[in-house]
Amino acid sequence: MARKTGVEAPRPTTTAPSDLEPWAPGPGDVLTGDRIEGRRIAVLDLRDERLPDLEIEECVVETLRAGDADLRGLRVRDSVVEVLDAAVLRAPSGDWRDVRVDGGRIGSAELHGGSFSVVEFVGMKLGFVNLRGSTLTDVVFRDCVIDELDIADARLRRVSFVGSTVREVAGTNTRIEDVDLRGADLDRVERLDGLRGATIGGDQLYALAPLFAAQAGYRVE
Repeated sequence: MARKTGVEAPRPTTTAPSDLEPWAPGPGDVLTGDRIEGRRIAVLDLRDERLPDLEIEECVVETLRAGDADLRGLRVRDSVVEVLDAAVLRAPSGDWRDVRVDGGRIGSAELHGGSFSVVEFVGMKLGFVNLRGSTLTDVVFRDCVIDELDIADARLRRVSFVGSTVREVAGTNTRIEDVDLRGADLDRVERLDGLRGATIGGDQLYALAPLFAAQAGYRVE
């Protein structure tokens, strides 16, 4: 059997759906287990709400505010979120498929135990991202800043970090396949053990040599 060479790139993410009905939800318009479909929403404000099992399908959300909301089991499909803002995003055990998030800031993202397929995060500032036990397939972090990424017990297949800064990646028992770090800025990385098996470039290897030596227990003088 021929040995595989190269890194398989993630599949392209979704394009924005068209022919959508404008909707301006007010307080109490979104309830637990609701399905929002085929809408263009200027502002979807879910802050501090308890809305497990919410579904968003074939929508464009211009601004999604989700700080301290309970969005456990959130399902987002075939949708674009232009700005996602949350000091704390609590959306574990979710299912995101064919989704693009075009910007925003999340202080702490609790996304553990979720499934992410054909998802692109663009231009986001991400503090702590908890993806423990999640499955990521065809996922791109593009032009993002990620302070800390926890991928313990996760599975990553065709994941890339194009133009992104990654400072710390931690995790054990992570399964890695076609994870590409060659487009990432790793100059200020402090920990990278969670991405063992990922592909890096030669220039990155030179820059990361002191970190790798320290993790292996070597002293460089």
